[in-house]
Amino acid sequence: MADHQPALVEDALRTLGVTHADLREANRRWQAWSHARGAPKGERRYRIVLGPPEAEQTRRIGDLTCRAPYWPVPLWPTLRFEILCAPQGGATWNEWLIRAPGEPGPQPRTAADLTPWSCTVDEVARAFAPVVPMEGDAPTRWRLGFTDPADGRERVAHFTYGLLQYVDGR
Repeated sequence: MADHQPALVEDALRTLGVTHADLREANRRWQAWSHARGAPKGERRYRIVLGPPEAEQTRRIGDLTCRAPYWPVPLWPTLRFEILCAPQGGATWNEWLIRAPGEPGPQPRTAADLTPWSCTVDEVARAFAPVVPMEGDAPTRWRLGFTDPADGRERVAHFTYGLLQYVDGR
């Protein structure tokens, strides 16, 4: 997220009481552990690092049924970190931030309402349906194309881990 919103990341580090050195070291440890030959894979990896999930839901996406365990996120109390897993075996298909169940999400009406870190992929998709899912430039990044009702212009919303980073025109 620092690639797109460095000022917000600075604020987040201060809020969490950590330094850039702490951030780099945590990332270094995660990368080393998760790429180690014997490291657990899939859902088990997240349960080891994050502990038991707060809750789990069953999701149906087309004809695919998956499990969706999720965990609280200290920086964003109204969001949850969710993984989508195979019903058997725990292979993970997706990891991202979602709005916590029961939390009111934003109700954007135009692209001007889409501020960084304000919306999840699902919230933008619902607000500006129909949207066009677009490939991101990394596995943890998504893009949605949509028409801004305010001016009829085509826009693209960019997300990292499912959280809005910025919106640009096509």
